[in-house]
Amino acid sequence: MNEAAKNHASAKLSVNELAAPLVVELIARAAELGVAVSRLESGVTLVDAGIAARGSVAAGLLIGEICLGGLGRVRLSSAGADWPDWLEVSSAQPVLACLASQYAGWSLSASKEEAGGKKFFSLGSGPARALAGRETLFKELGYRDQAAAGVLVLEVDRTPPPVIVEKILRDCGLAAAQLTLILTPTSSLAGSTQVVSRVLEVALHKVHELGFPLEHIVDGSARAPLPAPSSDLGVAMGRTNDAILYGGQVRLTVAGDDAAARELARQLPSANASDYGRSFADIFRDYAYDFYRIDPALFAPAEVWVSSLASGRTWHAGAVDLVLLRGLWLDEA
Repeated sequence: MNEAAKNHASAKLSVNELAAPLVVELIARAAELGVAVSRLESGVTLVDAGIAARGSVAAGLLIGEICLGGLGRVRLSSAGADWPDWLEVSSAQPVLACLASQYAGWSLSASKEEAGGKKFFSLGSGPARALAGRETLFKELGYRDQAAAGVLVLEVDRTPPPVIVEKILRDCGLAAAQLTLILTPTSSLAGSTQVVSRVLEVALHKVHELGFPLEHIVDGSARAPLPAPSSDLGVAMGRTNDAILYGGQVRLTVAGDDAAARELARQLPSANASDYGRSFADIFRDYAYDFYRIDPALFAPAEVWVSSLASGRTWHAGAVDLVLLRGLWLDEA
């Protein structure tokens, strides 16, 4: 099958339809998973996975798979003695799963006046992004979804105001009863879990930034250690980023020539960044909480393997730094 045929076949996949059974499962298991389900006045279904509800790691695993548009698997593993819990992620459609669905690329904001007293900002992630198609990334991917229902994940600590909900419905072309919003503050168990489950997506985003042809990405798997959440949002965000930057391991299988695969492996790890080696929370603070001042090379997994489908060769670069992570996360008894 040539590349055009492959792209045509994958374009028929609906990330919203594939995620729909997982959304049904999340709602059906709400009590077990520690999430709360309600309906807004508009009729939109709201899943609280860590604001008033406690949430759980198990909820975060399922939300991670929802974010991947049903095209990936997220599971908890005891991968080694250096840290008790690791998240393992895999996808046979990593570009669609990670970039067309999981990537938090939809900017949703409202002024203080629009939001009724307090300004609102969130980056939407998950399948409904592909219904709205508001990002230029979808033109590059050549992908738009069409589905009767959609789901969007927001990393927020409060319910989005009506103006934001209305925008999501309008841009997605959905009636209120067709939309589910899942709220996962990073300071919660589910929130920290679903963020760390983005370890493969972080690699795919870096691949895109490096200009490697996305159509050459054939398969992907990854893992990263899962830290405890923190009630302090800055600490929580720092831990989840550090899990990927210093503990993330990614394997990509690619098409194309060996020289490009080898160069991708060389450029991909986070150690290429000038800011590498310090807690993300400290880096973020030192740059006055401005993401755009941080060396973009930092937003990458710690260790990578890139395997060529054509030649069977594999290139390795980077390394995890669990000594650093244990120093940041662990209090010895």
